[in-house]
Amino acid sequence: MAYKHGVYTSEVATSIIPAVNTTAGLPVVFGTAPIHLATDRAKCNRPILCYNYQEAVEQFGYSKNWQKYTLCEVMYSQFSLYNRSPIVFVNVLDANKHKEAIENRELQLNDKVATIAEPILLETLKVKKASEGEALSLGVDYEVAYDDNEVLNITALDEGQLVTEEITSIFIDCDKLDPSLVNEDDIIGGIDISTGTYKGLETLNQVFPLYGLVPGIVLAPGWSDKSEVSAVMKAKASNINSHFKAITIHDAPTDTVTKYTDVNKWKNDNNFTGENQVLCWPMVKLGDDIYHMSTHALGAIATTDSSNDDIPYESPSNKSIQIDGICLVDGTEVILGPDEANYLEGQGIVTALNFVGGWKLWGNRTCCYPSNTDPKDSFISIRRMFNWHSQTFIQTYWAKVDKPINKRLIETVVDSENIRINGFVSEGILLGGRIEFLEDENSTTNLLDGIIKFHTYFTPPTPAREIENVIEYDPSYFSSLFS
Repeated sequence: MAYKHGVYTSEVATSIIPAVNTTAGLPVVFGTAPIHLATDRAKCNRPILCYNYQEAVEQFGYSKNWQKYTLCEVMYSQFSLYNRSPIVFVNVLDANKHKEAIENRELQLNDKVATIAEPILLETLKVKKASEGEALSLGVDYEVAYDDNEVLNITALDEGQLVTEEITSIFIDCDKLDPSLVNEDDIIGGIDISTGTYKGLETLNQVFPLYGLVPGIVLAPGWSDKSEVSAVMKAKASNINSHFKAITIHDAPTDTVTKYTDVNKWKNDNNFTGENQVLCWPMVKLGDDIYHMSTHALGAIATTDSSNDDIPYESPSNKSIQIDGICLVDGTEVILGPDEANYLEGQGIVTALNFVGGWKLWGNRTCCYPSNTDPKDSFISIRRMFNWHSQTFIQTYWAKVDKPINKRLIETVVDSENIRINGFVSEGILLGGRIEFLEDENSTTNLLDGIIKFHTYFTPPTPAREIENVIEYDPSYFSSLFS
């Protein structure tokens, strides 16, 4: 040690740690996108974080054909109807796999323009003067662009080879997207052994490493009613990066399940019984557009979280959703009153109700209800609070891993957490809570092996799902007649 003479200062780490600001309901949506319309095409099977509609359209394209391009429904719903962001999109429609070849297709030239209303992959397009001719030059002989109706316009340039009286048609070779080739296996995905690349739902584990944000909600509209897909959604969302949990929102089919009384049987037959699963029925509409209810449930959740500083302690039930009716997939109107809607909720199914104050999301329960009535599992808001609290704890104290197990470490965690919990109690976010370091949960053998365990007790408020007022006729007030 060097010889010292004088006055010196030093610093120690603050004994109280502020919690990491983490997301409560980051949606990760799996599906198909019209990538032929994208101007800055995102990679297939890669989670892409988007904060606004423009970003999403540039990277994935946009089409009103939501049946073929399922990501577009969520894109429009969340950015346009609910104004909520960010969203992580995963497109599984692979331009190298889900395609069909077009050879020597003849197109008529009218006023120097040929059109084709198919999802042409522009990078594969070859334009020819004759069926066996040489490919012409883009930017010299012609230019291409999709219009607002998703029609590809091939325009002959004035200085090019196509502007002659003799040429009345052109021939094209190309590939076009075929979304009908996408199946459940593409959504489920996995790991390609030969390349090590992740596909489909397996990419859920890439979201946090890529963006530092924890998935909170997983959706796959148009696919989530498939039992194989739902099972993998449930499994992957319950063990993200071996540390985090998210809820999954599903839709029961409305082509085969057309009556509200049949939904519960379908739910049980297809094993929708998880505490992190939310099941919706039927579909919803706004104007001429028909949506999966899961996309609007996401909107209600995101709006509710936003009004509570992104802390998911309040139920999304009885919150306004941007619809003007509920229906089956073919547009057939469905009418549910409070009794029918409450029956569904009593079976762990979320629906929509127009009773007081317009259309509202209706239902507090996860899919495990009524077989599991534990409030931490069966209430959507409480289940999400447990997920969120866990991920916040993990991220906040990750830096403490491998630090010496001493009094300072224990006190830092206990004091920091109790201060945070007490703040939540004062704000009404929790009814009460505490964290303890208990001797009977920390054996000497565990401490010798570097294992410490804390125990958190906390009580998020349950939703006030039933409010009763007992009204009694009191004849004693007749006395007022004589006063």
